[in-house]
Amino acid sequence: MEKTARGIAVTILNRIEQTNAFAEPLLDTYLSKDVLVTLQDRRLLTQLVYGSLRMKNHLDWIIRSLYRGKPASLRTGVNNILRVALYQLIYMDRIPAFAAVDEAVKLAKRNFSGSGSLVNAILRKALRNKNAFRFPDENHDPLQYLSIIHSHPEWMVARWLDRFGFEETKALCTGNNGTPPITLRCNILKGSRDDILEQLLVEGSNATAAKYATSGILLTAPSIPIARMPLFRQGFVQVQDEASQLISHIVNPHREEIILDVCSGTGIKSTHLGELMKNRGRIIAVDVNPRKRTAAERLSERMGVTIIETSTKDATRDLGNDYHGLFDRVLVDAPCSGLGTVRRHPEIKWRLSEAGLRKGAIMQKSILHAAANYPKRGGIIVYSTCSTEPEENEAVIRNFLARHSDYMLAEPPKTIDRDMVTPDGFFRTYPHRHGTDGFFGAVLYRT
Repeated sequence: MEKTARGIAVTILNRIEQTNAFAEPLLDTYLSKDVLVTLQDRRLLTQLVYGSLRMKNHLDWIIRSLYRGKPASLRTGVNNILRVALYQLIYMDRIPAFAAVDEAVKLAKRNFSGSGSLVNAILRKALRNKNAFRFPDENHDPLQYLSIIHSHPEWMVARWLDRFGFEETKALCTGNNGTPPITLRCNILKGSRDDILEQLLVEGSNATAAKYATSGILLTAPSIPIARMPLFRQGFVQVQDEASQLISHIVNPHREEIILDVCSGTGIKSTHLGELMKNRGRIIAVDVNPRKRTAAERLSERMGVTIIETSTKDATRDLGNDYHGLFDRVLVDAPCSGLGTVRRHPEIKWRLSEAGLRKGAIMQKSILHAAANYPKRGGIIVYSTCSTEPEENEAVIRNFLARHSDYMLAEPPKTIDRDMVTPDGFFRTYPHRHGTDGFFGAVLYRT
């Protein structure tokens, strides 16, 4: 495939579809190689990949209405050439139509023998009928309307309609399809948010202070890729969504305490906890994946957090007597569907199923059940996910409380915006309400 923004976009989309890869690391790989020299082309590549993934249902509806054969007969690469081209024709007014069509036809001819004329015919027909496509009617079939126009799987839309109603489901889908800002967490061990924000502005980035997270900064147009920023390389900032940052504030660690991060992953939250503790105390960071443990150690070094001890263990099983009753605070940032991060990882919504939600909840219950042994009396567990769905959140907490009479639900600290706390005392955020990823948090107090 050609080393143009459009050609690379098709290559990445093919990889995602054929191997279940994620868009972000694939994009990072190509962008780090400097194949695309201009900032304009780099941004175009990013927009084409994420846009085509976000609006896949809408684009595929149009392809089905224009293609006389069976959609399944279209090769993956040809289908993605069409998606990328249609995305430009429908959603990118600044791209000349002839450029989108011409590049798509060239890609098809050079990479998929005999498909150039088909791609040309479909796209030119799309141009002629751009304002005449027949879509599901909002009033007659709101489920299919939202699924196609706002590009989400029907099963997902159906459950949100039951839970939220039409208008909020529409708003949630719209929020999921929006382009999120890059959110940074300022490392308060190395500098204040005001100083770091000023430096970003001097360097030419479009940066503003985050609304909810006291160390958060929102970037809509970074001057250079984040990984190349001196502030990033030197550990002054870390990429982390605003809602994710708030989880550490819900844990609310104090200096000299002993903290356990049960599913620590690459150490994003562990290092934040260490920053909040001013490197005074002790954090045990546990994850089952040794590669993530290594990544967490590297992140700790970059951020200058010195109080983290890492360990490779399976959190679905009891970690052992040495862990029992030892900790002031325990964070269970459970593996989940990630459905609250769809605006950043749109491929998730096309892979997830209701059966997958139920399967994930079994693991989450096991991890939280095992964690019941770790806090001291008077200590807490904070359970969190980046999911919007009750099976992974409220249902897990209800199950836990039914099994552990020595625990009670407590409210998040008063420092958390009350707009993010439900009447039942849970922490909840949504893209369409708060402009953050969708997160859940619950504070469980051990009596």
